[in-house]
Amino acid sequence: MMNWEQLLSLRRQGDKGKRLRVEQDDTRLGFEVDYDRIIFSAAFRSLQDKTQVIPLSKTDFVHTRLTHSLEVSVVGRSLGRLVGKKIIEKYPHLKEVHGYHMNDFGAIVAAASLAHDIGNPPFGHSGEKAIGEYFSIGKGQQYKDQLTPKEWQDLIDFEGNANGFSVLTASRPGIEGGLRISYATLGAFMKYPKESLPKKPTKDIADKKYGFFQTDKAFFHDVASDMGLIPNKSGSDIGFERHPLAYLVEAADDICYTIIDFEDGINLGLVSEDFALEYLIKLVKDSIDTAKYKTLETKEDRISYLRALAIGSLINDAVKVFVENETLILSGKFPYAIMDKSKYKAQMDDIIKISVDNIYQSREVIEKEIVGYQIIQTLLDKFITAFNNKYNGNASNYDTLILKMLPEKHHLEKDNLYGRLLHICHFISLLTDGNALLYYKTITASKN
Repeated sequence: MMNWEQLLSLRRQGDKGKRLRVEQDDTRLGFEVDYDRIIFSAAFRSLQDKTQVIPLSKTDFVHTRLTHSLEVSVVGRSLGRLVGKKIIEKYPHLKEVHGYHMNDFGAIVAAASLAHDIGNPPFGHSGEKAIGEYFSIGKGQQYKDQLTPKEWQDLIDFEGNANGFSVLTASRPGIEGGLRISYATLGAFMKYPKESLPKKPTKDIADKKYGFFQTDKAFFHDVASDMGLIPNKSGSDIGFERHPLAYLVEAADDICYTIIDFEDGINLGLVSEDFALEYLIKLVKDSIDTAKYKTLETKEDRISYLRALAIGSLINDAVKVFVENETLILSGKFPYAIMDKSKYKAQMDDIIKISVDNIYQSREVIEKEIVGYQIIQTLLDKFITAFNNKYNGNASNYDTLILKMLPEKHHLEKDNLYGRLLHICHFISLLTDGNALLYYKTITASKN
């Protein structure tokens, strides 16, 4: 059974001893420092030009990954605080002996939520698939025999969550431990605390994907062990049950993309307002102020009001599900996403289905995803070839020119093939949609 005092670890990479909550300066609380470090990071900034749903969109009210991440962090903070209040009431020693507050839970979930998409490549989920397919069915197939099965799986199933763990924790010269985020926030961030193989060994939500690359395995293990996460794999395979607060980060994301992608679709005219009202009303019937609603004159204001109420309903229900199942969650025996057990699950599924049919499958989204595939696979091929040729001492003049386009911080020596391949994937994953397009135009000498 996991325990909250260990799970709320303020420790950071490189610390020799424990950081005690009672000794923290409340004006610069460690968990809030995590949030600040993420906000000021270059990887977070790049999310302002990464697509959420509508790639390369010039429409000002459509969400980017940046606005989505900020909104998820707001919902996450509310979820964390509401749960924290209940946890501290249940275990008063957390406050009386150790000095924890309900807001600490909010700060941890907010910081992890803020970072939840920080490792996602350009062009949405098709970006992850484009990287994976470069290796599984593209020119990258040539490297398979030189890698271990787990290294190969990392590449063919390139995973934004694992890449995000790298962004937050990977060292480079003079920057030990990346952003040096507290272990509690890293724990909440780790939705899938396992390596890439075995793939989906169970139907448990924590086994759905993977959460770290082979390069980050040792540190991942340190973080999980330090917090007392429950191991659930045998032999040489590494995997753990989730940190309880990871369920809330996932719930915050589920709530936001369900409701807010839907709102984008309505504002873009891809979903009719009448149709949308029918679905949103089901989520807000207990809290709507009908008189106020009737005073709202524009579609945008009406939808915005219903969106706010819908998110409120889903937050309250998610907290209820978490608190009712807290003992199971601490025991590593809750194999579901929180929102899968929500009383609003059917309504959320209906909304997601409409979003898939009307928004995600719209011509604009599909066209941009096709462009994204072409861009990512071209960049991977040119940079990997040049990087490997340089390492092998047979770089052409063209390879040298390509490598001059690599930003200074990516000029690292990597002495094994897996490290080199992952390094280029990592570089490309951190590009914005626009930046990737510029690199592509330069490499293909395209003027359009």
